Amino acid sequence: MTPSLRIGFRIGAYILLAGLGACTTAPPAAQYPDLTYGHHGKIALDVGEIEIVSQYVPPLKPPHVEHLAPVQPEEAMRRWVRDRLEATRPNGRARVTIKDARIVEVPLELTRGIRGFFTTDQSERYDAALEVVVEILDLRGLPQGFVRVRAERSRTVPEDTSLADRERVWFEITEALMNELNAELELSIRKHLARFVR
Repeated sequence: MTPSLRIGFRIGAYILLAGLGACTTAPPAAQYPDLTYGHHGKIALDVGEIEIVSQYVPPLKPPHVEHLAPVQPEEAMRRWVRDRLEATRPNGRARVTIKDARIVEVPLELTRGIRGFFTTDQSERYDAALEVVVEILDLRGLPQGFVRVRAERSRTVPEDTSLADRERVWFEITEALMNELNAELELSIRKHLARFVR
């Protein structure tokens, strides 16, 4: 192929690629269901107010990815408190403290060499944790009882996993954490804080 033909071929290829790029549109963003807990019923507490405190500060940088998740664990925990806990008395306070709400990406070792070229490895593991403390405080702000619950989940993904599929994994991890916490918190509150439950 002569130089002039080669240049013409490249220009034609660029024009074709540019045209294809102009015709394509970004795929629609994935839609995820709301994580709600009201259908489990209210836990009525003998307090006048329910306070949510978060002691977890997302680093907003790798290896943390919770801030990129469709539903962040901390956000889901706040929704749980609004949906499930109810203040029924004029005095006293329940304090829900979010101690941990992380999703961390951990790189995994990949197969090297020629064999690695033909192998699709699990390339990352996502470790998630959600820890919550529910306290009952008297009028002076002194604790009268508390429960602490922690849930952990891990999932691995193959190296060819798209961003959309990773987001789905983060959502499913958060959903699993919340399902466990929902059951464990209700059990613990009704058992260990029984005198404050109506």
